[in-house]
Amino acid sequence: MKKQIPRARAEARWGCAFVAVPVLGFVVFALGPMLASLYLSFTRFEVLTPPRWVGLDNYARLFARDFFVWRTLANTAFYLLGIPIGIAISLLLALLLNQKLRLEGLFRTVYFIPSVCSIVAAALLWKWIYNADYGLINTYLRALGVADPPAWLSSPRLVKPALVVMGIWSGLGYNMVLFLAALQGVPRSLLEAAELDGANAWQRFRHVTLPAISPMTFFIAVTSVIGGLQSFDQVYVMTRGGPEFRSATFMLYLYLTGFQYFQMGYASAMAWVLGALVMIVTVLQFRLARRWVHDE
Repeated sequence: MKKQIPRARAEARWGCAFVAVPVLGFVVFALGPMLASLYLSFTRFEVLTPPRWVGLDNYARLFARDFFVWRTLANTAFYLLGIPIGIAISLLLALLLNQKLRLEGLFRTVYFIPSVCSIVAAALLWKWIYNADYGLINTYLRALGVADPPAWLSSPRLVKPALVVMGIWSGLGYNMVLFLAALQGVPRSLLEAAELDGANAWQRFRHVTLPAISPMTFFIAVTSVIGGLQSFDQVYVMTRGGPEFRSATFMLYLYLTGFQYFQMGYASAMAWVLGALVMIVTVLQFRLARRWVHDE
């Protein structure tokens, strides 16, 4: 017993040493900027002039006087509609690749490649695919006899659905691999017992497989929504928010406000509102998860 106490203390010291590194990094590189941005959110700060205290004026402007805030929030919400579609397609691909197939490894690699690719490179690729003059889609449409194919990224009506399709494609591989790992962890004994009880393939999937992989489904849903609320790269590269700001996300508007118009105080207020929105949505997801996520 006496030997175990010094050993436990040594392990505790090593544990504190390992934990201290990320904690110190957070305090030095994250906590300071966070507190500074919180202060700046109550000021008018335009980089070249000292911050001037304005109280809640930035937040009042954000919620009551800035039309583009609500437009970009609506655009961001529209992009989130692609998340359940992407999750469903990823699960379908995982179910197919969970079977014993020839060239199974090749198919997994092909579907996972978009996840390895840089989001900027993927956005440039899709910008070329959607190009109205020489893009891949319109080239095929002209070959099929369509005389005037649409300008995908220049049309206020089509630009958001086009970006949703690109977002679904970019997340398929990563989510598919996660679902594949979850599917391989489903107990075979439960599936065999359900089959012996007369359950067909759909019933086994509905009542055995889906509950078993629900923690992974929840993880993918939460991380996808958080990423969707902060989406920036693909919109910035492909459209810069156009046409007429119809494709701009809240994160893109935040970036333009701070780094193009140099309204750092207002941008800081936007950042804190976005952080609060992400937290609220995440908490709601955790509350709703109690109804459908099965831990055992």
